[in-house]
Amino acid sequence: MEAEAPAKKKTSFTYELDNDQQELLLGLMLAGNYRRREVPYALWSIEGGRFNATLYEKEKHGRRKLCVQGSGAEDFVLFELEPKVLGAAQLGYEKELSPELFSAHAGSDESGKGDYFGPLVVCCAYTDDELSGKMIEMGVKDCKQMSDRSVLTVGAKLRALLGPTRYATVKFGNAAYNRLYAKIRNVNRLLAWAHATAIEELLGRQGGCRRVVVDQFAATESTILRALKPLGRKAEVVQRHRAESDIAVAAASVIARELFLRDMLKMGAECGLKDESDESRPATMPLGASDPRVRETAEEMVKKNGPVWIMNHAKAHFQTTDKVLAACGASRADLPPEGRVTSAVKNGEMKGKKK
Repeated sequence: MEAEAPAKKKTSFTYELDNDQQELLLGLMLAGNYRRREVPYALWSIEGGRFNATLYEKEKHGRRKLCVQGSGAEDFVLFELEPKVLGAAQLGYEKELSPELFSAHAGSDESGKGDYFGPLVVCCAYTDDELSGKMIEMGVKDCKQMSDRSVLTVGAKLRALLGPTRYATVKFGNAAYNRLYAKIRNVNRLLAWAHATAIEELLGRQGGCRRVVVDQFAATESTILRALKPLGRKAEVVQRHRAESDIAVAAASVIARELFLRDMLKMGAECGLKDESDESRPATMPLGASDPRVRETAEEMVKKNGPVWIMNHAKAHFQTTDKVLAACGASRADLPPEGRVTSAVKNGEMKGKKK
């Protein structure tokens, strides 16, 4: 009988560390026998035995991203990072630590809500014991902890793994989004309808699924509960902040983000944007709403195509629209009625989580 081959070690890990964990990590880096490295946009970076670890400057919701890579990365995570910084042994013990993650259930998440350009995409994904293990091996995790390139790669593999019956999506292109927002005038209610619709479709395809975890986007749980359809009302719908720690929600976040990014790449190509590092390749539309490139691109396109261009490429209610139109010598009066509706708060953000 042949002996089993030893499990292949992982060589890349990504974590989001809170302030306390960052302090512990910096203490570990300073005290250990490591060489400091200079890495662009890094707060601190070290090189050790067959691995390197980098804590990046960019902060989001009080957390910073840590990347550990190399053939010795797993040993550093197991023997240094987990016991001294993370405070719990996690690697290889996911099933023992969180058995509920592996039970048959679904998760729902969205992408594109805070981006001026591009669609709003909601996904509801199903998992069970076997699928959860495969997802973890595939590298599925909260899409905010993954590079866009990884999301595109893993998302396509994940959709192939799940097939047409184990995930459901709802996508609003910009024209449809702007029409709906003009009627509803509340992003959370629009999102609730999209989540409820994706959940209903998924439950219709997976009759045995009785529990759905949703990454809570509104201040109160009632927002989505009121929107649930017949099958959704019969299921146990659990809403949590930072629910992407659930593998089904993480899978939904990856698929939603992947589909959003593919539309942004397509839009970038249609607008003639070029990759700065390789002008033979098209570039994605600028992400987010505060990046100066968002306004620059929108102003260039409006000057070239007219104000109505916004209606088919951007979320018109964002305050970015007013700034773009003013820079182009226009105003919302130059838009159709649904483009004259504005957000009650900055750039369409609302109480509750931001994404």
